Amino acid sequence: MTGYTHDGPQILDADASWDLVEGTHVARLAVSVGGEPDIYPVTVRAHARTLAFRTVPGTKLATIATNQRVALEWDAVDDDGAWSVVARGTAHRLRTEHELDALGVDTEPLAPLVDVPTEDWVVVEATELTGRRFTLAES
Repeated sequence: MTGYTHDGPQILDADASWDLVEGTHVARLAVSVGGEPDIYPVTVRAHARTLAFRTVPGTKLATIATNQRVALEWDAVDDDGAWSVVARGTAHRLRTEHELDALGVDTEPLAPLVDVPTEDWVVVEATELTGRRFTLAES
């Protein structure tokens, strides 16, 4: 069984973390719902150090309206090992055509991975981005 070595993680700089995030579309959105942590999978558009996702009206939008502090997490296991990147920041719903135009969603659309009619765009302004890479142990 493959596991992780005990050497500790390699801390990734901001550029390496952004490179990983911009190449990955699925992330997990962490929010506080009624004072309790909750996590939702989202399809994220990460481009030019801007993070955005589409969603439908519901818990995520209602939560962001009352508490804009969120975290997004991406991870993967690949031939080089495993990695994780976490972005912490504030989220807000885009409300005007001007905001959508500034995001460039017409030039680089985001296709959700699941067949749910997403209507609303949310931007996460990352105030902190941290990444780690782990080496896989020999089998």
